Amino acid sequence: MRPPHEAPPVTFDPSNEPYVGRQSVFHFDQVILSCLEANGRVAAATRRGGLTPLQTAACQVIPQGINLALSIRELVRQGYLFGAVVLMRPLIERAAIVSYLCEQPEALELWASGWEYKNRPSLRKMLESMHGGSDPNPTEAVAETFNHILHGDPVGTAFNLVSIGHNSLGYAVGKSLSDPDLCDFVCFQSYCYLIVLHARAAYCFPPEPTAGHVHG
Repeated sequence: MRPPHEAPPVTFDPSNEPYVGRQSVFHFDQVILSCLEANGRVAAATRRGGLTPLQTAACQVIPQGINLALSIRELVRQGYLFGAVVLMRPLIERAAIVSYLCEQPEALELWASGWEYKNRPSLRKMLESMHGGSDPNPTEAVAETFNHILHGDPVGTAFNLVSIGHNSLGYAVGKSLSDPDLCDFVCFQSYCYLIVLHARAAYCFPPEPTAGHVHG
């Protein structure tokens, strides 16, 4: 533990990052490792060519999502939690896009033609494809929350509040090194959407049967 008056390092590494040891961070790391391993398998399969339109779209969307997750993880390591929260919005959108394309294959033509803003489905509609559209309330809440954060309106600014001592709050311009609740929010939410990307990758690129396996 750092002495109370010692200045934090300019750059953290895995041994001294501010939120190391938190369960949310640990689980996020485990899902990242699993996704990277699966992505290696998928990448090898794509090089053989002959991709379906869904597989082509998945190759475009899923790696972006993993890249965003890795960026979020590094921001957490360095204590830039608000930046991590903002990057969650495009991560969520990529998980929603690939889920929507899996569930609504007729939309693949729209994707291939450029996914134009005026024609593509809203984030709320795409999020419904992630849980069958049985309950619209969670999708409404997710879309509304992260739209507030992304667009910088007064509601979204709450995610940038930090304690500045003496029961006072301020808006951070740098690292947030003592906000475990926000860290948990970022990591738990992010790894949930990374799991969606992982699952959709497995759906689009199912593992090949083991050589020599005989069905009874």
